[in-house]
Amino acid sequence: MLTKQRHQLILQRLSEQKIVKLKELVELTASSESTIRRDLTDLEAEGYLERVHGGATLVARYEEEPTFEEKRDQHVDEKVAIARKAATFIEDGMSVYLDAGTTTQAMVPFLDGKDVIVVTNSLPIANDLFDLDIKTFVIGGELKRSTQALVGYNARESMMNYRVDLAFLGINGVDLEAGYTTPDPEEALVKKTAIELARVAYILADDSKFGKRSFSRVAPLEAATLVTWSDASSVSSIQSITKVVNAQ
Repeated sequence: MLTKQRHQLILQRLSEQKIVKLKELVELTASSESTIRRDLTDLEAEGYLERVHGGATLVARYEEEPTFEEKRDQHVDEKVAIARKAATFIEDGMSVYLDAGTTTQAMVPFLDGKDVIVVTNSLPIANDLFDLDIKTFVIGGELKRSTQALVGYNARESMMNYRVDLAFLGINGVDLEAGYTTPDPEEALVKKTAIELARVAYILADDSKFGKRSFSRVAPLEAATLVTWSDASSVSSIQSITKVVNAQ
């Protein structure tokens, strides 16, 4: 069994039971104890679980995440300003990944007339790009109802078929120690993969996300350029770690 398949089975069993024993995972995956121990170490490092004596447990309950519709009506002016600025980095002939999210969706009108190829995991973004006649590839995966995003290991597998010039991602938390975080491990996996596959990655976040930590770590701050709308004092500490583009 491939590593990613074992990881998926482990996370699925954890989501069902909240705590699992090492022996149970050995039987579930038909693997050795040493292999499962390595898997648990890897998943703990990625923030999915916490190792305990004889097994593993979820590190926390998932926080309640606002729906796509709820987030669309929040911080609207800031999102448009951030989206407008982010779109200026896109040039004709580029390939671009647009992550699911309301700020990334706000970029779409600013792509009108540009000769670009877009890969996305968002159904709303795909529909908007279709209306503008922009060449679009939609990845596979599990459809998450609340965010209308395609997520999970199948989404990651689908994404591995592409390499893009630029990736633009939404995020739930921006924290000096925790880095970029989001509530759902399945969505975090997709965001992390997008960063890995892009030549340059951008995180789009208004300052309401600063100092926030969600359940699942996506990447350290230095992994992507932060595009935000904030006064200088709010981003000064972040600027010491990564590049910050202010849309004000």
